[in-house]
Amino acid sequence: MKKTGLIFTLLFVCTYSFAQVIDSLDIKIGQMILIGVPKAELDTLVLEEVRSGKVGSLILFEKNIPNRPNAFASVKKLTWAYQHAAPIPLFICIDQEGGKVNRLKEKYGFTRSITAAAIGKYGSMDSVRFYAEATAATLAGLGINVNFAPTVDLAINKTNTVIVKPERSYSSNPDTVVMMAKEVIKEHRKFGVITSLKHFPGHGSSKEDTHFGVADVTNTWSDIELKPFKMLIEQGFTDGVMTSHIVNKKLDASGLPGTLSKEILDGLLRKKLGYNGVVFSDDMQMHAISQNYSLEETIRLAINAGVDIMCFSNNIQGSDFRTVDKVHDLIRQMVAKGEITTKRIDESFRRIMQLKKKLNPNEADTYKTEIARLQNEVAALNIKVKDLETKENVTETKSSKKKKRKSKS
Repeated sequence: MKKTGLIFTLLFVCTYSFAQVIDSLDIKIGQMILIGVPKAELDTLVLEEVRSGKVGSLILFEKNIPNRPNAFASVKKLTWAYQHAAPIPLFICIDQEGGKVNRLKEKYGFTRSITAAAIGKYGSMDSVRFYAEATAATLAGLGINVNFAPTVDLAINKTNTVIVKPERSYSSNPDTVVMMAKEVIKEHRKFGVITSLKHFPGHGSSKEDTHFGVADVTNTWSDIELKPFKMLIEQGFTDGVMTSHIVNKKLDASGLPGTLSKEILDGLLRKKLGYNGVVFSDDMQMHAISQNYSLEETIRLAINAGVDIMCFSNNIQGSDFRTVDKVHDLIRQMVAKGEITTKRIDESFRRIMQLKKKLNPNEADTYKTEIARLQNEVAALNIKVKDLETKENVTETKSSKKKKRKSKS
């Protein structure tokens, strides 16, 4: 009896463990979370979060680049370690626009880059191709497979401190922006690096910076800011789109920031412009979001609006640290309450897996095979548990009958 009970306990534990590993909702939620890496060396907590499938994407900043002249090998080892711990291939992301938004600087041994405005000013297609190729080749060599570039915001407001003054826009002319952006995307695709247009639906007319607070473009934004997104989507040059936290009451009368607005993301981007790929959020810890909405509100509104991958970089000064467990658990709870539907989670998961398939066409099928294998093992264990329960019941019944006969005699 004791031996049988022990086997039953072990099988129960194994069944429970497998069930935890292959919980499809946990896996799908994990693919929707992008986090920052805390330092320029392997972090054991991040490694475990990656290994457990609670994180589907990482983002690197300058703090993750060792402060020495030849940092290439160290960054490569870092990305390799995280990537090889992941049950599903990671998106390893970076903002490598060039010029002032440049994590891989010359002082660390990387290729020189110039601003988008400098390239746009001279209008040289050779220049845009040269710098784009240098960037894409470097990223591919480092194991970084997503570049949050090009910026297709228009340089409309000359006093704009987040897009125009840092020279992140190619031009105020949408046709020039599209022409330059297409070349950047082509060069990245040659090296298998995914790009993401930003910042939808347009940040170039803003007066404020969403890093520090609300940026309302209601009175400065115009439809022309949609043109680069529209043209690049129609022409098949859109791997991903990054949202903007700007408020635009022309597009959403309620005044919700773009990242949290179903009117802007589902209504305008998906239905009107016909985009059905992955939507990345801009950093959810920027003060335009984090100082005006609770974490719960932010997550619920963003997912229901149409965001597929939410960025929590833990790299914004003055913002609360966001743990993976906290974000993951909140999403799971909201699904359980019906505040976010499983259908909505499935939509994001499908888009993400389609995009990840571009990194390695065989990985998605391998993942499905592995899940099916584990499910079969769980089913087999459940059958064994039931058999043991039946045997336990039979044994107990026989034992009780013997006791009754003895008592009668």
